[in-house]
Amino acid sequence: MIVLCPGQGAQAVGMGQAWFNASAEARAVFEEADRLLGSRLGAPLTQLCFTGPAERLNQTDVAQPALFTCGIACWRGMTASLGLGQGEAPVAAAAGLSLGEYTALCVSGAMSFADGLELVTLRGRAMQDAALASPGGMLALIGADEAQAREVCAAALEGHASDVLVPANFNAPGQIVLSGHKVACDRAAEVASKMNLRATALQVAGAFHSPLMAPAAERLRAALASVRIAQPQCPVISNVTERPHPPFRSVAGGTFDADIRLKLEEQLTSPVRWAGSCAYMAETFKGVWHELAPGKTLAGLMRRIHKDTKVTAHDEP
Repeated sequence: MIVLCPGQGAQAVGMGQAWFNASAEARAVFEEADRLLGSRLGAPLTQLCFTGPAERLNQTDVAQPALFTCGIACWRGMTASLGLGQGEAPVAAAAGLSLGEYTALCVSGAMSFADGLELVTLRGRAMQDAALASPGGMLALIGADEAQAREVCAAALEGHASDVLVPANFNAPGQIVLSGHKVACDRAAEVASKMNLRATALQVAGAFHSPLMAPAAERLRAALASVRIAQPQCPVISNVTERPHPPFRSVAGGTFDADIRLKLEEQLTSPVRWAGSCAYMAETFKGVWHELAPGKTLAGLMRRIHKDTKVTAHDEP
């Protein structure tokens, strides 16, 4: 099987509740998350996932641990129902959209659920803090290719050298997201209109996957250094490179596993190359494609990336 893990934006009130009710294995994941996080989010994570309020669930510091927990709960419940709950699931490859890369790494055995939850909780908090420190936004360009997206950025930045605006998400052919200072995003929308491209401002907290996230990347680097990362048991695709994280290299005294840590840090300030990642997997790996909960966003994107590849979404059991 090939496993896809959703990223921020897929969250919705009620997420994971069907899995919680139907599967003891999924329920155990939510209960562990509640124990590990305690009152850090202001309310139990399970409560925020199941009943909201939506305004709080959509905030970056809650959405990220919520999505990670929901994805792993779905994975544990799904594999248990298939009789593959003891780690013997035949995963050919795994990938996750931005935050979802942590879910994919956990699925691969590269990190424990507890360590992954701590990382994504810190990541969400750090990204929210960075967004508050440097007001930014994100702008979806519909119908643009990479060259056109970079042309829009260059035109919007002309005469404004201190502003930041970069392509941040290559989600699917014709769907590219720009990220940067809010004023630069506003100018980019005007430029796109003149180029006959449709531009839509996204309702996000800040300029994710842009240089404005550098303070968050620095905080994440320190947290990653203290977490044990094992050799993934299946290829896990990096958002930064569109290719699997390389095998660990043997060095004096142990193994060298820095690539995963470095790429997770880089991911915060680099574009998410999802379309290329999925195209690479479709041409390289064989198996049935599964999208973990919540939602069906990645299945929809795959129809535009590689129309012959069918993805089964598991928003509910």
